[in-house]
Amino acid sequence: MRGIGDNGGPPLDPETDPNESWRHWCWKRAVKRAWKTPGREIALRRLARAEALGISYREYALEIMERGVHL
Repeated sequence: MRGIGDNGGPPLDPETDPNESWRHWCWKRAVKRAWKTPGREIALRRLARAEALGISYREYALEIMERGVHL
């Protein structure tokens, strides 16, 4: 049962999930795709915006992924 604040990641207790290895593989693949470096122009634009806001590129990219909008 998922509760508030659960991000849908793989469960920590492997005994409760018979498909643990499959879910773990899917989760790792999704994380890898989410953090894939975008095209050069997009990365440079995001980097410039992050520097203007005073945060790192990684923090800025995380905000885009979490909120779905650019700051």
